[in-house]
Amino acid sequence: MKKKLFVTALILFGFGSGYCQKRTVGLFLNDTLHSFVGYTLFTPKHDTMTYLINNEGKKVHEWTASTYQPGQTVYLLENGNLLRTCCLMLPGGLQLGGGEGGRLEEYTWNDSLIWQFNYVTDTFTQHHDVKLLPNGNIIMLVAEKRSLAQVLAAGFNPNELSPDIFNFGYMAPDCIIEIQPTPPSGANIVWQWHVWDHLIQDYDPTKANYGVVSAHPELIDCAGDHRQLPLFWNHMNCIDYNPAFDEIAVSVRGNSEMWVIDHSTTTAESASHSGGVHGKGGDLLYRWGNPLTYGRGTNNNQIYDEQHDVEWVHPDCPGAGNFTCFNNGLIWGYSSIEEITPPVDGNGNYTLVPDSAYGPKSLTWMYEATPPDSLYASDISGAQRLQNGNTLIDYGTLGTFFEVTPAGLVVWKYINPTTTLGPLCQGDSIPHDPTHPDETLNAVFRVYRYPPDYPAFTGKDLTPGGYIECYPEGIKENEAKNSSAFRLDQNYPNPVNTSTVISFQLYVSSPVTLTVYDIFGREISVLADETMTPGNYQRKFDANDLQGGIYFYTLTAGNNAETKRMTIIP
Repeated sequence: MKKKLFVTALILFGFGSGYCQKRTVGLFLNDTLHSFVGYTLFTPKHDTMTYLINNEGKKVHEWTASTYQPGQTVYLLENGNLLRTCCLMLPGGLQLGGGEGGRLEEYTWNDSLIWQFNYVTDTFTQHHDVKLLPNGNIIMLVAEKRSLAQVLAAGFNPNELSPDIFNFGYMAPDCIIEIQPTPPSGANIVWQWHVWDHLIQDYDPTKANYGVVSAHPELIDCAGDHRQLPLFWNHMNCIDYNPAFDEIAVSVRGNSEMWVIDHSTTTAESASHSGGVHGKGGDLLYRWGNPLTYGRGTNNNQIYDEQHDVEWVHPDCPGAGNFTCFNNGLIWGYSSIEEITPPVDGNGNYTLVPDSAYGPKSLTWMYEATPPDSLYASDISGAQRLQNGNTLIDYGTLGTFFEVTPAGLVVWKYINPTTTLGPLCQGDSIPHDPTHPDETLNAVFRVYRYPPDYPAFTGKDLTPGGYIECYPEGIKENEAKNSSAFRLDQNYPNPVNTSTVISFQLYVSSPVTLTVYDIFGREISVLADETMTPGNYQRKFDANDLQGGIYFYTLTAGNNAETKRMTIIP
């Protein structure tokens, strides 16, 4: 009898067969009890489309009119318009070797282009990120060309410059440009800030900016992070704005740190060391992540490592005023998401103890995967704090978005199904990018989730459509034709210690049973046996009295069934 039960289990659980094991893209997990309900915006790095999906992975809106791949971020504005950066690769345009943009576009909800602005020549280019200000202006990250002669005149040590700077004859440091859009095209430049105006160095005493680096943490050392300096030196990849303080934060990948500067200055003041609300002109108000860059630490004090997406936590979210960051972690070989609480008062003044590095000395919160190297993005990627305290993470190099609770539990997961050639079919393998071995062709620079009450959605039709991914012949697009009228998710947590939750979504009304079996096919528990209407469901399974080992659970709806495996640990 025991042998018969074991054979039954093999047939029932179908090891290696069944549609559930063909899932490669789209929605993988939606814990409806713990995930923050909203709409997730993303644009694939290698496509021209922009998508808005709900938590079920269904498309509720899309923008298709742009003919440019992103360069790199997109934002949904409160008026319902889409602000989109574009990769405009002009012949002779300044090339950086990563993050190129050069063009901004604004589309209405109905996908009409109402504004466009190109900002790229052979001497400068917009790149990576922009931010809309409350007054309607836009601040942009811009790289500007500085000739080799200018670099050497500024006191850079030629022995620390990369061969590219000599080969191409220039370096591309960063600046920030504020523009006032003039629809339907063009813009006026109304404010600027340049890294080049705030340099210090201790290499060449004949230059005016020679000084003691550790005595001037408000200035930017020409030696950077003390590695060989690349052509795209600062390599900023994120810009954010705090309206309460009128301050700008930037993520400086080239230094493995973040900087905060005063936006209350005039352009003339921003080029100086005085003026503005804080009286420091365009000098740095705050910096964090790598105190080695200003002579107040060593390699052992470095926390950030070529990070992305340093941004303030919004006022309506837990941790408001803190900074979150996707720390790429090239040194350690794994990535983490980190939150810090800056030493700032209510007026935007940052505390610095004399002869010490800027605080804090420890993180407020951190997420690491298990094992840590199962989350490793060598570049791009981001993190957003949500209103329920969860954090939405963009594992950008693999086009994977997932949401974690403060305790680090994954409660939502989605894999971008779109590549250069358009949507993949469910079950297709995701190709790798031949030019970036660490990336797949469904990579996504950054994602954002917007709550249902976000002003952009007022009066908009958000009726869910189908999925972005296509489905093989015989499998219904919404999975109701997938030999089953439901979707069964992997239980969470898995492995199980004391209890776990099994989630499923029913697409049609049907008699439903949810049963747990042991490895021999013996029934352990019936968690559901009733007729259900379409909707999202969860059932808690108590494993306190069970021995450790492999177990299975089967969801049956009508004549269709699907089985998944779970592991119970003592």
